[in-house]
Amino acid sequence: MSDRPSEPGAGRAEGSPQTDAGTVTWRQLWVETSDRLGNAQHARWLCEDVSGFDATEWLGGLDRPVGERALARFDSMVIRLERGEPLQYVLGHWGFRRLDLLVDSRVLIPRPETELLVEFAIAELLSGERAGTVVDLGTGSGAIALALADELPLNSAKIWATDVSPAALDVARANLSGLGRRATAVQLAEGSWWSALPLVLRGCVDVVVSNPPYIAPNDSGVEDIVRSNEPTAALFSGTDGLDALRSIVGGAAEWLRPGGLLLCEIGSSQGAAVAELATTAGFTDVEILADLAGHDRVLRCRSIR
Repeated sequence: MSDRPSEPGAGRAEGSPQTDAGTVTWRQLWVETSDRLGNAQHARWLCEDVSGFDATEWLGGLDRPVGERALARFDSMVIRLERGEPLQYVLGHWGFRRLDLLVDSRVLIPRPETELLVEFAIAELLSGERAGTVVDLGTGSGAIALALADELPLNSAKIWATDVSPAALDVARANLSGLGRRATAVQLAEGSWWSALPLVLRGCVDVVVSNPPYIAPNDSGVEDIVRSNEPTAALFSGTDGLDALRSIVGGAAEWLRPGGLLLCEIGSSQGAAVAELATTAGFTDVEILADLAGHDRVLRCRSIR
């Protein structure tokens, strides 16, 4: 990380050319910030976000001057990055499959592993699985529920998205407002796991998809930037990381229809333990699906027909 000034009002990088607003160009700002952060891609994303250029406009706008307000906003974003805040929170949004989602410290940052979970769910639902009623337990930013609503055939499913955190549901609600007519497929509900759902759904849910917290608090593999910034309740679950999965798997049979499908994201070392949970709970066709790196990543199982 650069040792250049990073406090508000401390000025731009010492010795960099034409640093006043209106004289520095986006090209100069990109080059300077790439050096400052040690990451050219992050610097470009910041420049694109503040300038308003999309990827196709980027090269054509590089030599335009940076306005005063844009420069002030850009500097504040760089400072946040240098203080250890995740890039996704600094930008305030992040891509998830075909969506651009609002994200901040109230919710987890969407990750490729969860995109794969959605991929598995959509493949099941498009290959003859009855959509009907789908539940996303612990929706956070709404990533799973909104991606399903966005990619499934219109009006093919009613999707319930739940979370125990009112703050997380506020983020999901904001993201839902950008989904257009497909937003009508999604219903948000507050509560802890199954208690968030109306009783009328008991025994009638066709598919449950969930990315619950599944990390043990003492897991040394958790990066400091994750541990320090993302919501603890959405990351950690009991001493072994399995408490949320125990609640979800243990209660699923009561809510799923006969033959209904359960898909849960899990930790890379939890496959055997989670498969045992599902088998003990009476599920059939229990399978642990691997991610692109070959690690255990998703529990797939069905309630008894």
